Amino acid sequence: MKLLCAVLLISFGAFAQEESPATAPPPGREQARSMIVTQYGIVAASQFLASQAGAKMLEAGGNAIDAAIAANAVLGLTQPYVNGMGGDLFAIVYEAKTGKVYGLNSSGWTPKALTLDYLKAKKIDKIDARGVHTITVPGCVAGWDALRRRFGTKTFAELLAPAVFYAEHGFPLPEMAARGWITQALLKQPGYRETYMPGGVRPRLGDTFKNPALGESLRQVAAKGRDGYYKGKLAESLVKFLQGQGGAHTLEDFAEFEPEWVEPISTTYRGWQVYELPPNGQGVAALSMLNIMENFPLKDYGHNSAAALHVMIEAKKLAYADMERYVGDPRFGPVPVAEMLSKDLGKRRAALIDMDKASCKVLPSELSANLDAHGRETIYMSAIDKEGNIVSLIQSNYAGYGTGMVAPGAGFSFHNRGAGFDLEPGKPNSLAGRKRPLHTIIPAFMRKDDLAIGFGIMGGWNQSQAHAQFVANVVDFGMNVQMALEAARFTKGTFGGCDVQMETRVAEAVRQELARRGHVIAPLGGFSGAMGNGEAVMRDAKRGVNFAGSDPRTDGAAIPEQPAVPALNAQR
Repeated sequence: MKLLCAVLLISFGAFAQEESPATAPPPGREQARSMIVTQYGIVAASQFLASQAGAKMLEAGGNAIDAAIAANAVLGLTQPYVNGMGGDLFAIVYEAKTGKVYGLNSSGWTPKALTLDYLKAKKIDKIDARGVHTITVPGCVAGWDALRRRFGTKTFAELLAPAVFYAEHGFPLPEMAARGWITQALLKQPGYRETYMPGGVRPRLGDTFKNPALGESLRQVAAKGRDGYYKGKLAESLVKFLQGQGGAHTLEDFAEFEPEWVEPISTTYRGWQVYELPPNGQGVAALSMLNIMENFPLKDYGHNSAAALHVMIEAKKLAYADMERYVGDPRFGPVPVAEMLSKDLGKRRAALIDMDKASCKVLPSELSANLDAHGRETIYMSAIDKEGNIVSLIQSNYAGYGTGMVAPGAGFSFHNRGAGFDLEPGKPNSLAGRKRPLHTIIPAFMRKDDLAIGFGIMGGWNQSQAHAQFVANVVDFGMNVQMALEAARFTKGTFGGCDVQMETRVAEAVRQELARRGHVIAPLGGFSGAMGNGEAVMRDAKRGVNFAGSDPRTDGAAIPEQPAVPALNAQR
């Protein structure tokens, strides 16, 4: 008996040492959510009803472009504080069959009459950040139209149907939306209270919100395309309202606006090609950051180590200094993008980083006051279809609800993107008629060999620095797209100084070491909205598999397409 027991113990010990993967304890988990993995399409958006609407468009035979438009339209209803028909839009489209990458800039221009002389004649030396002069012609609907005409397969009536349905039938407010639904400072803005506080009561978590006026505006576009917004009845109503607020807008400013197809700019980062859109956006700063970061062994330093974070924070300051100095609307003056993206410049800027001391004077101090973030209210979303086509799309009101001004019967607020203009003449971003301001919102894309990733992270001046952190998470630290979005981040909304905000999931010892080097750390919550929120989709072309991640810092979700499943024969 003793011998049998001994044999059994030895046998058990051997089994324990050679246990199969099925019985082995699960590996440690470093992320809160799992990636979505499928052979079919996925839509990753910052609100789950929008993701679902996009996925349904894929199931109805649409492609990634169709899905992106449908999802974005729903986001304008469910997250009106960050985007909508009154804002601007940028997108990067990856066409799988050709491998080509396309860029769309649908940021609106100022009224033709709105010039520095115009403001001077009215004795205006400072633009009210929520005033009518910050309202450029919204580019969102024109962006939808440009995407649909070039790449889409569905009609506007099909694409906008989900948004119209929810606008007219209502939807219950989810957690994050309910927290930020009303901006108290906007309650006196014309049309705001009536639109977003129906009956004078603030909607709360679980309350059903309807916006039939927005449904009617969407119906105009569904019936007449872009002309349903930029010409005719709706345009006349919008322009009349803006003029009534003292604006210089005309019907011609709306009717003549066109988005621009642009060539994306890019750089390499340790073998990956990373793409952004060219100026008038800030994407060049993300690529400049990567060129600087490439000169340091971040992988050896370790993820979110003091050394790695120090390099990235200092790279941010250097890249943003160049961006502020040179970037404006390229239609009004040359922007030296090639020089800004040169590897030689990256090396020279990297050499300025003192690994033991933070630099607090990269920019003249007076510039910080001008460019400190007026707004960070934006959505980012991405979509991928079963063929591997990818849309990386960002859309924004700038500040929360933008101006908060809502024209009678429109159902959406106008953005305040023009608050970013410089009122000092002779600068790249100086105000002028029919000019586009320096933009914060940027979509992104990266690829290497058989892998292609559409990604973005919203949040004002946070975006370029967040993009660079995401890329480093994937490339330097081997994270999947979900983990790369979830990982603790830093952000610096100002241009000068040593202040930086950081999530408390970064180890306290690391934060203390950064403080020793001169960084002034403002600790924020573990998943802080100040870091922005993002989405990402990835194509593995070799295996024909799609992946997606969604940032837990918002109400978002990545939702896969459900394939058409044939019914089973009940008889056996």
